[in-house]
This record gives sequence, C-alpha cells and structure tokens, in this order.
Amino acid sequence: MAQFYSPNRRVTTRQMITVTATDLDAFGQGVARHKGKTIFVTGLLPGEQAEVTLTEDKRQYAKGRVKRLLSTSEDRVAPECPHFSVCGGCQQQHASVALQQRSKSESLLRLIARETGVNAEPAPVIAAEPYGYRRRAKLGLQIALAKPGAKKMPVMGKPQKGAAVASGPLMMGFRQEGSNSLINITRCPVLRPELEQLLVPLHQCLAALKAVSRLGHVELVLADNGPVVVLRHLDPLVESDRENLLAFAERHGITFFLAPDSENIEKLCGESPFYHIDGLALQFNPRDFIQVNDAVNQKMVAQALSWLDIQPEDRVLDLFCGMGNFTLPLAKRAKQVVGVEGVATLVANGQDNAKRNHLSHVSFYHENLEDDVSRQPWAAQGFNKVLLDPARAGAPGVMAHIIKLAPQRVVYVSCNPTTLARDSKTLLEAGYRLKEVRMLDMFPHTGHLESMALFINQSGE
Repeated sequence: MAQFYSPNRRVTTRQMITVTATDLDAFGQGVARHKGKTIFVTGLLPGEQAEVTLTEDKRQYAKGRVKRLLSTSEDRVAPECPHFSVCGGCQQQHASVALQQRSKSESLLRLIARETGVNAEPAPVIAAEPYGYRRRAKLGLQIALAKPGAKKMPVMGKPQKGAAVASGPLMMGFRQEGSNSLINITRCPVLRPELEQLLVPLHQCLAALKAVSRLGHVELVLADNGPVVVLRHLDPLVESDRENLLAFAERHGITFFLAPDSENIEKLCGESPFYHIDGLALQFNPRDFIQVNDAVNQKMVAQALSWLDIQPEDRVLDLFCGMGNFTLPLAKRAKQVVGVEGVATLVANGQDNAKRNHLSHVSFYHENLEDDVSRQPWAAQGFNKVLLDPARAGAPGVMAHIIKLAPQRVVYVSCNPTTLARDSKTLLEAGYRLKEVRMLDMFPHTGHLESMALFINQSGE
C-alpha cells in the first residue's frame, strides 16, 4: 500500500472550508487545493464540491472530512457493505471500480516517473470481480464491557484486581477505522460467499462456548477443498467446547484447527487444505501466506510466465518465493528453477509440493535475503531469468546480485510502489529497460496498491 504522507499532528480547532476534489489518492481520499495547500478529504470524489471540516493541518497539506456534500460525482456508488465507513477494512466502496482502478494506476505511473524518470505506458489493470474475492480473513474476538463507558480489559490479558470485568456479549469482527475497537460483522461482501455465510453461525457457536472470554481471534480461509477455520484460544478447551466445535465443523463441512499459541495448531477435523495454480495442487498450512485474491493470483502468475517467456533451456531464479506460487509453475517449463525464501515452513511446503506434483528439477533454499546473498549457496549458480516478489520493504539486499547475474529478463512483483520505484532505479542504472508495468487490483475497495513490472536486459536484446 503506497503511503505518500505521514500526518502526526491534529488541529485543536475544527476549521470549515469549501473545496472541490480533483483527484483520488491511493487511500480513496479526495485530493483538493485550498489557498495553495493540498487537502486530503475522506469521502470526497474527484469533481465533487463539499464543505469540509479539517482534522489535520500541517504546513504543506491538511486532512479533512466531508461535512456537507454540495455536488455529486457520477462515479459515486452506493457501498454494498452495511459496515462501510465504520469498519476499517475498506476505504473506497463509495467510488466506482473504474475510478478506483484508474486512480491507483495513475498514482503508480506518477510515482515511477517521479522516482526513475521513466514514463511507462498505461496498461490494462489485472483485475477480477470486485466483490466476493477475498479468500482469507482474520477477525478479532472480544467480550464487550458489561457497563458502557467502563475501562476495557485487554483482550489478551488476565483480569487485574479491581479492574472492570468485560462480561457482555461476544464481539466478532474487524477494527473500526482509526481505532482498536471491534465492530460486530454480520456481512462482509468482499469475502468469498462461502466464508461470508459462516459469519453469523460461527459467531453464535463461539459465543456459546465456556471459553468464550478466553478466545483471541478466528481466521477464515477458503481452500479449494472447502472452508478452513483456525481458532486462537488462550486457555486449554474443556471437552464440551471441543465437542461443540467439532459438531459445528461437521455440520458446515469445515476443516477446523485449534491454535493454543502463536506457533502451533492442532487439526480438530477435516482435510489438509490446498489450492490450485497452473494445474498444480499446492497444500498449505492455514497460517501460511497465500494470495488473498485467487482470481487475480491466477492472472498474475500467467502474466509472469508470459513476460519471462520461459524456454526449455532456461535457468530461473525465484526470490522471496514463499511456498512456490510462482516457483512450481516455472518448474513445469524451465530446465532448472531455484526458489529462495526466508520462512522455513514455506520452504518445507514448497519442497513437499514439488514432490507431490512430480517436479524434480526445482530446488528450494531457506536463506535470509536481507543478508549478504553473495555468500549463500544458491548464489554460485547461474540464471538467465529472475522473478522476485518481496515484502513491502522491497529487495535492496539482492538487487546488486541480480545485476551481477545479468539475466535477460526480470519480473518484479510488488506490494509497495515506493520500493518498486527505488529498486527499479537500480536496474535502470545497470542498463535494463522497463518494458511494462501493470497494476494488480488484488484488494478492490482498499488502499492497497500492488503491481508487477518487466525489465529487459538491453545488452541481450
């Protein structure tokens, strides 16, 4: 998710101004100008005029909220979620999908142009359905206070002597916007329908447990072989609670896991979860990272394979490879593929999935890619094509080694356009050409901006 500013001071007086928005930023805020200052306005769309209350006021910019809308854009739509504007999960459901995608794409290209001097050509967004796409969610669990206004007891803590005891109904949901407080979620239209329909019955099931006051959170995952639930509980469960959870899981066709701590999980019932990519079945631990948007993930992998133009003699390096989301499809086509990842459990899953899918010419390495990679065992090998999919911090530790390898093509998949732009400069200065950039609408209605870029080694063209 791109962050273009870091406000840290609130104004003490609520000044009212009238502005007209000209753009939409990556967070779904309208961007306006007032007396030479940029104003970011929550809930305002380009072309709309509104009376705005300022909530942040700094020297170069300010932030505000719409007090009264004076005109309405054709791109304003009715949010499908009843919790929108209260729940902190989505920020842009009031804007048409076309406007969301256009604004994010333009923000991406502007940032790359500003940081690298390269004016990349606009390209179609890689997208899928804007609702019912999310196959993973983590919901907080919290007992409401018996007396409104009483001091809250920390969810993960034990009652302190003399402290107010939280003994009201169970809250299950997401954090409120700009707050740590939960709101009960009864609907979530961005969730896959198979998960959304579990929200109310799961809430009822958990609320009836004897351990209800000692639950941490619940994770929902939709595998290709059915829904998965992971329940974090802070104390051992009594037998009657285990029996009630088992009955609920069997009634709804769920694979159910119990998590007594942050490291371990116990399968209560069901099958090991898996998902398909490029005709391969990848088993995963429900706590492992998998792409939230399956439909966009399928298109993203296909685009990466196309851009890399894999030939039977190619040797391909996949950095930050996870459990093999790209690595294993690459291994179906190339002579040799090496995946490098810093999380040991993901490396083990990648190795297991390679065996299950009968892929023998692929190797996985567990290495910290923030260390000196030149000393790592995989670094002595030669590769003519490279794919990397780093976390938000980007890949500064491996860029020099990629240049040393001098691959013909590099595909960079990014969840942070700022670090993509920074690492792109390194490749461009080494003689690579930025051939294509595409925005990935992996998280519609949110401020997350994901993308992928193709670099060509000009000396090999």
